[in-house]
Amino acid sequence: MNWNEIQNFLSNIVFGVLLLAMISYWINLALFREKSFLLKFGQANTIFANILLFFILCSRWIVSGYFPLSNLYESLLFLTWILLTVYLYIETKTNSRLIGSILIPITLLINGFANLTLSPEMQKSSPLVPALQSNWLMLHVSMMLLSYGTLIMGSLLSILFLVISKNKEIDLQLTQNSSLPLYNVMLEYYETKIVSPTTTISELGKLKLLQSLDNWSYRIIGLGFPFLTIGIISGGVWANEAWGSYWSWDPKETWALITWLVFATYLHARITRGWEGNRTAILGGLGFFVIWICYLGVNFLGKGLHSYGWVS
Repeated sequence: MNWNEIQNFLSNIVFGVLLLAMISYWINLALFREKSFLLKFGQANTIFANILLFFILCSRWIVSGYFPLSNLYESLLFLTWILLTVYLYIETKTNSRLIGSILIPITLLINGFANLTLSPEMQKSSPLVPALQSNWLMLHVSMMLLSYGTLIMGSLLSILFLVISKNKEIDLQLTQNSSLPLYNVMLEYYETKIVSPTTTISELGKLKLLQSLDNWSYRIIGLGFPFLTIGIISGGVWANEAWGSYWSWDPKETWALITWLVFATYLHARITRGWEGNRTAILGGLGFFVIWICYLGVNFLGKGLHSYGWVS
């Protein structure tokens, strides 16, 4: 068994571990237990999967001699690692298991696509093409993937907000406890709903839940937007070095600009217009689909300079 086969085997283990984590989180969410063996088991699996991904990426870096972001397979593994790392950090800050119940299935799909859909040839480390032999590779691609990971998380929370609110306008000013941990807010909501589904206490719990989702979505998108900005700027500098032009309206560049505009509009609406709740959640939810078009869609459907190292 060569080193590529060992790495692919470990990546398949990651898929199985994430599957176990997803099942654990979902069962725990259905039972709504704040502390249980399933919860700890799911968290342990998530941490283990994150460590394995880190080892795979580092080993590819050592063996190939360059930062492991030269092809689609490596970028999918790196994106999965980013999502899990950011989630584990947020979990320690919010004590939230709801985010894990939503995010783990996404990481499972990404890892499954990388291992089960891409051909063995596309999964192998290969020498860098001349266009990628630059010190800008690490900065540009890592910043773009960091932005994808954080913006995907923030967008998912926006979509969850729309689902729970049933796409209705909600006045989030009716409650002020936005600093409560998200999981505790959910627990309070469900407990009060069981006691009396028609009381105003239940509605207050729902409002607290929605306010927490809105708040954390804003924070995470606010974190990802600077990464996206740095990634686009560094990409322009690298493009000028490689091709003699800062901007060529390549399909990837065009959709990166569209992604930037969507999230810039989201932040502008919140910061200067004072928007919150349903209206900004729609923008955030739109951003989720725009990111995936920018990241994968143009590589499969479009042709351009960025097809190198991804899908030819």
